[in-house]
Amino acid sequence: MRDDPTFVKQIQRELRDVRWPAPEEIRVRARRRSQRRIAVATVVLALAGVSAVAVAAPRTSPPPSPPAAAPSASPTRHEITTDALLQPADLSQQVEVQLSQSGLGEPVRLDYLLEACRTSQGRSAGTAYSILSRSQTFVPRRAAPILIQSDGLVTQDLFRLTPDAAIQLLATLDDVVAPCAEWTSVGEYEVGGATGTGMATHRWAVVQRGFAGDGAALLRHTGTQPVDQKTGEPIGSASRPDTTAVVRVGDLITVLRLGQAGTELDLRRLAEIAARRMCAAANPAC
Repeated sequence: MRDDPTFVKQIQRELRDVRWPAPEEIRVRARRRSQRRIAVATVVLALAGVSAVAVAAPRTSPPPSPPAAAPSASPTRHEITTDALLQPADLSQQVEVQLSQSGLGEPVRLDYLLEACRTSQGRSAGTAYSILSRSQTFVPRRAAPILIQSDGLVTQDLFRLTPDAAIQLLATLDDVVAPCAEWTSVGEYEVGGATGTGMATHRWAVVQRGFAGDGAALLRHTGTQPVDQKTGEPIGSASRPDTTAVVRVGDLITVLRLGQAGTELDLRRLAEIAARRMCAAANPAC
């Protein structure tokens, strides 16, 4: 897979304050950001060790996101300030913010492959839509610019939803995951000049709940060694399990992911810190 130049160019951007652009600008930005993040997620989640075309990605294109919704008038507070996010001091090693941006009407995406699994069965992607969001990625200090998400130490997306939607997101998570307890994906690959059709089996499960904020869950994804569908020969290298933390405080939802060196214990610790950081910005406040 080719590197996405739009993503690479935006890596060095500083934190931007939330602003309210015109509706057309919102729609263009949402489409551009969605395309960039799909490209990143395909590399990170589908096939560790396969650098060209991800075997685990289905042939069908991901469903288009609906136009960004106008901010709801019901919450009394909208802005998500940077102090509601994790801070460099929260991590156990020296880091810097490598990528950060804000958005309006963004989907609350937990796992791109999970969405692909659901849509391949004719189901909805199972995503909720936020009023606004902020995102950041921490990388080790003096590190080279990241090209894929797993190069970072911590990636955090923080979303403001309507209060009911925030509660429902965690309450229905088991139902969203259930159809994908085991899913075999098939797709084309290219490795070292060799091409073919590969396959891999993916599994998702909610493995822990209730450890932070007003509600929290750990969503674990595991995948088998990808193999060539015709010969059964292994492709690339086996991927390690990866876990996503989802935490709610009031009407805020944060989604946390760690890089390859992180553990579920590290993720839980950061989720608890993130919940405390979210308190002042949440509606209602803690």
